[in-house]
Amino acid sequence: MNNHVKISHDSSVESVKKPTARSRVTNRKQTFLPDVDGRTREARRYRDVYAGLVAHLGGENEITDAERHLAKRAASLVVWCEVEEGKLAAENGDFDIGPYVTGVNALRRILADLGLERRARDVTPTLEQYAAERYGRSEGAR
Repeated sequence: MNNHVKISHDSSVESVKKPTARSRVTNRKQTFLPDVDGRTREARRYRDVYAGLVAHLGGENEITDAERHLAKRAASLVVWCEVEEGKLAAENGDFDIGPYVTGVNALRRILADLGLERRARDVTPTLEQYAAERYGRSEGAR
């Protein structure tokens, strides 16, 4: 087995795998598991949505594994919902509202767990902005 055993200061034993023993998905070298064509429009859309979610959460190096997993599931549901919405727009009769509503509700819960609920924006001006507005001076002038 390619595992190293690491003993921490509290005498517990942890198993740490070398990067070469982990999957390409875990190492972030590949988006999907093998046998998935990453060139499809759905795969490209998935990567775009996932990148947007990760950026919102602070970037790839700032999010936890749990947040990464939730962002992946959210991106999958966004793409699935968009495909289903395309069926509705095409009016070809293939749209099933039950699974769609279930998917939307699951997506809403994941996004809420990720902290994507509405946030108040700080609109308080800086001292320089206040002075410029109040006294008609530019921010750089003294």
